[in-house]
Amino acid sequence: MKDNLFGEDWEIEPAGGETGKAFVAVHEDEKFFLKRNSSPFLAALSVENIVPKLIWTRRVENGDVITAQKWIDDSQTLDAENMREPRVAKLLGRIHRSEHLRDMLGRIEKKDYSCVYLLDQVTTDIQTTSYNDALILEAQRYLAENMDTLEEARHVVCHGDVNHNNWLLSGEDSLYLVDWDGAMLADPANDVGVLLYQYVPFAEWKNWLAEYGQELTPAFYKRLKWFSICQVLMAMNWQYERGREPERLRLEQLLKKILRDNEVYATLCE
Repeated sequence: MKDNLFGEDWEIEPAGGETGKAFVAVHEDEKFFLKRNSSPFLAALSVENIVPKLIWTRRVENGDVITAQKWIDDSQTLDAENMREPRVAKLLGRIHRSEHLRDMLGRIEKKDYSCVYLLDQVTTDIQTTSYNDALILEAQRYLAENMDTLEEARHVVCHGDVNHNNWLLSGEDSLYLVDWDGAMLADPANDVGVLLYQYVPFAEWKNWLAEYGQELTPAFYKRLKWFSICQVLMAMNWQYERGREPERLRLEQLLKKILRDNEVYATLCE
């Protein structure tokens, strides 16, 4: 990368992450966050100030596309407690309601992430791996038995992995949602459900959703539960294929929590 884009006086180091595609480039008082083959959707997100500013995009000799973003000094990722804050709900709501982002992603990503498609993906994952224990099969049955009664919402831009490590807070108190390689057009419950089940106590759901811009109704709750189960099953399979047993076990506990969840529904029926 240095030979193609920078002189010898630049220092380029891996930025961590699971894909090995991210780097930090430093020279005197200049510092960039670099990534190979990011989604072209990044430019639209930068304009909306949802990710740190995109500085440039360049194609190198081997065909890779390198993007450079502004480095955010004194930044930190959110912790689990921070995810309950109104600013998280408000930013996610702004993303989901953005017609501009929806239009831009629609030009790039043509796939329809409907509940039918997602259930088919989950079923394929289960059939093609040896990881199909009783809990997994119970979750698959729940999805199959409840899919036809879902009132699926209009598809919006969804991030697809809203865990706390992908939320970045700058030293100037600006909040960003980063790592958009899994962006998709789908029911917003794909993002909201997993976030709520992981980070927000049931007693705070209504207030959190009010900041997000959505009333907690029985129909919306059903979507939250259904799409959360889908997302967790796919994440568990991803971790299983890579031999990441501790993370798979953590997700297994989350799946149990979602499947056994009757507290929110009982509250809504009071």
